[in-house]
Amino acid sequence: MQNKRGVSQVFARPATKLQIRPATVFDVFAMSQVLIASIRDLCRADHGGDAAKIADWTADKSPAHIRSWIDGPGRYWLAERGGSAEAVGGLDPDGAVSLLYVSPNAAGRGSGSVLLGHLEAELRRADHSDGRLNATRTALGFYQHHGWQRVDAPEGCCGTSGVPMRKPLL
Repeated sequence: MQNKRGVSQVFARPATKLQIRPATVFDVFAMSQVLIASIRDLCRADHGGDAAKIADWTADKSPAHIRSWIDGPGRYWLAERGGSAEAVGGLDPDGAVSLLYVSPNAAGRGSGSVLLGHLEAELRRADHSDGRLNATRTALGFYQHHGWQRVDAPEGCCGTSGVPMRKPLL
């Protein structure tokens, strides 16, 4: 009997689910790769391909520096699918979203949305009534799509400007 969808369906692997877990010191290389690739390849609206701006922005994204984050007061998560890192997210000790970057290979697959939802849930669990973050120009539309609102004029960060945003979490 012939399969209407083709033989490849028989051999195709089932889609793996995105898993979010706390980052550990063993993840610093994968985290560094996601952060640097995301900045370099996806954040062109912010750095315009300027090598000096990219270098400034990624200067603190080395595995050694990220290890100091893991050992520090902030909290970080890794979103993985099939054992591959797709996104990295973090919260500052004061409850602000400190970072959310998606691997260029995973862009548009929902990893950033799922990880943002996780970060918002973590803020709620810590009894924060609203979320705060600084969005890049690249990510501004993404955050607005998820209910975040601009609250102030852009301010400088990492050689680019960030747009302060808030979202009620209750």
